Amino acid sequence: MTIRTRKQARSPKAELDSFLAKFTPEVAKSTKGVLAAMRKIYPGAIELVYDNYNALAVGFATGERVKDAWFSIAVFPKWASLFFFKTLPLKDPDKLLKGSGTTTRHIVLTEGAKTLASPGVRALIDQALTKAGHPFKPGIKGRIVIKSVSAKQRPRRPAGA
Repeated sequence: MTIRTRKQARSPKAELDSFLAKFTPEVAKSTKGVLAAMRKIYPGAIELVYDNYNALAVGFATGERVKDAWFSIAVFPKWASLFFFKTLPLKDPDKLLKGSGTTTRHIVLTEGAKTLASPGVRALIDQALTKAGHPFKPGIKGRIVIKSVSAKQRPRRPAGA
């Protein structure tokens, strides 16, 4: 975990933007669109940011602990994925969910926010929100919390990019 002095401190938004800047411009732009769409779907969410070894993860949570996260966006060198937590199983007639987990599954957002807005993905999100009891309440201002920054990370851009 990185420790910053007061003089070095940046706003959480600026810090998240700096994490995204490590990716290719295409992945960064796509992810910013996904995060903007997520903020509309989950008003009032606390965004828990983990700049981890394998990926940049942004959890959408009702509190500041990882166990409070209901959804997460994980950003990899070539794509971002939407992860569902604690609401499985979900009815998935289009077989969009990847993985075999019983508590966590994901969807690769091949077209960024466009994939997120597709009817099949929105149906899964709506199902998960219903199962979760609609934990994100409108009218509450969300915020970004930088939870950890790994000193050692895999490259954020594909080889040769």
